[in-house]
Amino acid sequence: MIGVAVYHLFPGALPGGFIGVDVFFVISGFLITGLLVEERSGTGRIALGSFWERRARRLLPALATLLLVCSTLAYLVGGDVLVGLPRQLIGAATFSYNWTAIAAGADYFGSTPELFRNLWSLAVEEQFYLLWPLALLLICLIPARWVRAVVLVVLAAGSAVAMAVLAVGGQDATRVYFGSDTHVFGLAIGAALAIALSGSTAPLASRVGRTALAGVGVIGAGIVVAAAFLLRDDDVLTYRGGLLLVSLATAAVIWAAVRTGWLGRALDVTPLSWVGIRSYGLYLWHWPIFVLLGAAGRRYGIEVEPWVIGAAAALLTVLAATLSFALIEQPIRRNGFVSTGRRIRAGLANSVPLRVAAVAVTSITVVAVAGTVLAIQAAPASSSAQRYVAAGQAAVDVSDLETAAAPARPAPPLASAVNALPGAPTGPPQIQYPTGDQISGIGDSVMLASAAALQSKFPGIAIDASVSRSMFSGPELVQGQVDVGTLRPIVVIGLGTNGSITRAVLDQLLVAVGPSRQLVVLTVQAPRSWIPPNNAIIRAFAADNSRNVTISDWEAAIAPRIRVLATDRVHPGPTGAGIYADALAQAMNQVVERQQRVADAKYAAEVELGKQRTRIIQLMALSPCPLPGAAGGILCSA
Repeated sequence: MIGVAVYHLFPGALPGGFIGVDVFFVISGFLITGLLVEERSGTGRIALGSFWERRARRLLPALATLLLVCSTLAYLVGGDVLVGLPRQLIGAATFSYNWTAIAAGADYFGSTPELFRNLWSLAVEEQFYLLWPLALLLICLIPARWVRAVVLVVLAAGSAVAMAVLAVGGQDATRVYFGSDTHVFGLAIGAALAIALSGSTAPLASRVGRTALAGVGVIGAGIVVAAAFLLRDDDVLTYRGGLLLVSLATAAVIWAAVRTGWLGRALDVTPLSWVGIRSYGLYLWHWPIFVLLGAAGRRYGIEVEPWVIGAAAALLTVLAATLSFALIEQPIRRNGFVSTGRRIRAGLANSVPLRVAAVAVTSITVVAVAGTVLAIQAAPASSSAQRYVAAGQAAVDVSDLETAAAPARPAPPLASAVNALPGAPTGPPQIQYPTGDQISGIGDSVMLASAAALQSKFPGIAIDASVSRSMFSGPELVQGQVDVGTLRPIVVIGLGTNGSITRAVLDQLLVAVGPSRQLVVLTVQAPRSWIPPNNAIIRAFAADNSRNVTISDWEAAIAPRIRVLATDRVHPGPTGAGIYADALAQAMNQVVERQQRVADAKYAAEVELGKQRTRIIQLMALSPCPLPGAAGGILCSA
């Protein structure tokens, strides 16, 4: 829980904090399976109705409170925080959030602040809880305990392989991360461990055995901690074994905690125990509160550092989870829905303060329900980022139609020279400021959202931009234009927002552009962990290839005015697009200055060479044959 909260509330502080979900899956699979196995061993059966009722008492009251309160607050804030709200509420209410998100193309690792995004994992768990007791009844028919555990290990392996295969196949990471089929291995590993340890959870008698197993647990804990810092959500290796390793390491920690005395007591210290008991409420509230605070700040023009929003969200989360635990979760969990209702009615009959409180709670509930209905009705069909990108695409489409209708003509050169006589330049070529018909732009959705501003600043610019492109597509896209002869003298690359880049791919890009063209690379801006290293690589690449490569520093240009971006803090609207175009214009000034220096130096060298030739001719005119011997005779006769 702590890792997930840090990952969400303080982006970049714990790059692999999302593995906290996998840790929780293993723990949950272990605990639930242990309870079911213990019930069957004690009574000879599993009371499915009682099990599902206990899950409903545990989950539904707090979940319903979260949905009503946060939906109402979202209505008051308005804007992008309402996008997709009807679908989110349906997914949350039916515990199918992960699949409705996949169907809608939602991106867990993206920057769009979907209000209830964190409920995907609750959906995976509840789907498991719904089906797993039924499957366990069949598995328990197998006599050998170790065979039962092996069946679950095979299930876990199949799920992990499915994740690896889909990740290798280039599927969106959200699909393999959200999918119950591809992400159930943690729950299955925890269940397998519970079955393997059933009936033998007492600490080991052998001191050597306890020490060895404790060592295994410490190593497992070390792996989990290291993964929280080292795994990245955009790295395919995370899905090709990284999350599986975290799940296995978590199982090792649980095994050691159960079968050794001291490690279990060490993990049960008061702070961790307090968080563990309230982990459900903490997990429910932390992300919606964070999203609402950020949206409210943007709505009312309040500019604060991201960590301040994260800290405020953390404090409010603790408060909300504590109240939820004491006033909603525990009473219903202990007494059930019916008994809790009876207690409330009995208290109302005998206590005026309770009646006043009941009126207040009822009024708040009515307001929250009404607010949720209004929020559903007010939910926009698309986010500001989607609207900005769509407007950019429309501008590109119009430009493409106009280009197709116009007669084809080659792009003009950057330099022009005025010659008084053929072969006798009167001055160096004058590098002209590039016009749009000299520029090819290749980019992602950020460039696409800026298309109209780029066309206004550089009329005739050719823009080839698309959503979700990465830098790795750049060399192929450039080479494709080279092959058909459409690549212009200046190539602008606006990629690198959608994942990590490497120096090697930039070198390939430069080779594809060729030595006769100028390459301009935009730095990138997004609230993602890979952005700082990407920009460092881009800057080092430009410094090492300063004759042909120029930086357009979009990151520095937009940094003081992040608020003009869409709510995802990635895509520019009209004002941001103007800043994007201005940043490119500044880079074009640098291109002109560099090319002019090269032209001046080349002209100076040609002038000097001409002077030397003139001196040689003058010397030859003064002496009939200054060179002795046969060679001189030949030269002089020539």
